[in-house]
Amino acid sequence: MLASAEEFEGQHPGWPSRLEALRVPAGVVSVRPLRLRDRRSWRRLRLRDQAYLEVWEPSAAGSWSERHTVGAWFSQYSVLRRLARRGQCFPYTITVNGEFAGQLTVGNVIRGSLRSGWLGYWVASSLAGGGVATAAVALVLDHVFSTAGVHRVEATVRPENLASIRVLKKAGFRQEGRLERYLHVDNAWRDHLYFALTVEEIGDGVVTDLIRRGLASGPVNPE
Repeated sequence: MLASAEEFEGQHPGWPSRLEALRVPAGVVSVRPLRLRDRRSWRRLRLRDQAYLEVWEPSAAGSWSERHTVGAWFSQYSVLRRLARRGQCFPYTITVNGEFAGQLTVGNVIRGSLRSGWLGYWVASSLAGGGVATAAVALVLDHVFSTAGVHRVEATVRPENLASIRVLKKAGFRQEGRLERYLHVDNAWRDHLYFALTVEEIGDGVVTDLIRRGLASGPVNPE
């Protein structure tokens, strides 16, 4: 049930929160707030998976190595934590069987009459196809649509990124359009498909729907 805007006025926006976990083929998937000590695991996975991740992520200044130093993590962590405490962002670490496996963020959260945010995530290449991203997205969507009072979540993805499109569709997202030359990615301005989901569309919840369709089991206690 969506809470009214008045119920969230002046209250904590739902972060940090410890969420339930789900079991998928890759293992037990949990999402938790970022921790400062995630830096080594974050750096190791991101450096290892450069070829896997870089082709989908927006261009940024500096080389991949320069953008994945310990200092870069401190900067990212500080910004995300500050935005989260303002209720403008929900930054999470994805874990599988208790080990760091990726990140998921609902960012640019706007309150008032809009109450929307955008969704972004990445998962280690070794876990691709194991249901990890789908489970993490489901857990966070149920949280932001209920406890955090968000009404609409949006996501953009390149048409070529079929794996990410499948994740969004499994979570119930529908395509609303195509954004031409939307983001500079992989050395060119790339078109992106535009997806969205609102609280009215999730029924009993995204997690419940995944379990009903046999895509996950649980919930289970997180690590």
